[in-house]
Amino acid sequence: MATKYEVVLYGASGYTGKLTAWKLAERGIPFIAAGRNQVRVEEEMAKVPELKGHDYKCVGVAHEKEALAELFKGKRAVINIVGPFMQLGRPVVDACLEAACHYFDTTGETDWMFMLKREYGPAFAAKGLALCPGNSYMWTEGNLAAEIALETPGIDTLDSVYLGDSEVSVASTMSFLRMCVRPQFFIRNRELVQWPWATPYQVHVPGEHVLLNALPWSGGGECVWYEGDARVRNCQVLVSFRNQERFNAVVGLLQKFEAECRQLDSARQEELTNEWGKGITPTEPARENPDVNRCVLSCQGRGNTNSVSVILRGNSPYAQTGVLGAEAARRVLRGQLAAVGFVSPARAFGARNLLAAQAEEGYLSYEVKSL
Repeated sequence: MATKYEVVLYGASGYTGKLTAWKLAERGIPFIAAGRNQVRVEEEMAKVPELKGHDYKCVGVAHEKEALAELFKGKRAVINIVGPFMQLGRPVVDACLEAACHYFDTTGETDWMFMLKREYGPAFAAKGLALCPGNSYMWTEGNLAAEIALETPGIDTLDSVYLGDSEVSVASTMSFLRMCVRPQFFIRNRELVQWPWATPYQVHVPGEHVLLNALPWSGGGECVWYEGDARVRNCQVLVSFRNQERFNAVVGLLQKFEAECRQLDSARQEELTNEWGKGITPTEPARENPDVNRCVLSCQGRGNTNSVSVILRGNSPYAQTGVLGAEAARRVLRGQLAAVGFVSPARAFGARNLLAAQAEEGYLSYEVKSL
């Protein structure tokens, strides 16, 4: 009897796609590996050793709503890894809505997330479907820590910092460059406030003695999810990387953009950030090494008279993204989806459930302290 595939991994041939395929296989979930070029998808899937003997099917599909909706018909969940999302994502979301599939993606682009929230959230909710962008290390890690912080009564202010130490994929580089030259926001007294352009900030990360330069890095998906949340008065997110030489080079690029490119039309700006991104990361990195590619997420929560510190110490952020995609698929298939419409991963599946899934695979541990 032929397998009835209920999960589509779209963009399977890319760096994060292969990691997500690995994690789907670990969970025994049959899936369709889809992309625009079936031969390339087959070649890239063959490079994933964990897929040997696993039930999956490679499919080539045109990147347009009609073709994608036909592929998604009868499926339950789509994991979209084709970015930059603001440039390429709409046909996938439209197809999910038409085919009645839950939608998850790995974006870090907050303008994409805000657009989905405002333009698609109500339609997905009306159909009982989840619309869950940013189901990835950035910004889910901060979402999970924030939810743990908000368990403490009176906490209404969230101040988070990410510290990563991994090489960046080709698609991620293009995405982060375009998102860093778009308006980036934090929440102050329940209102969105724009960060200044191309401005680095020094941060202290728990466990580090040296101050590090950081950027809003699009402002953080947390500010999208907590906009309008009655529990949250203030929320801000900054991002830093261990390789400060490369990080400061990115700051220099952003400052160059302000000096030379801010006046260009939007389409030309998108072309430029794509070109710069391909120049920074021309090839995909190797798989992460947990002994080398470590990460920290610090969320400091405040109330009027109390505070709480939530620290997530982990490794392999891209592999964690694979876990989050596969875990979303598994929980949808098990009927464990807790919310529909535009939702954060924590709302969809429970913060402690997702933390446990990462901890079980050795990707993180966390501590909570009242201060």
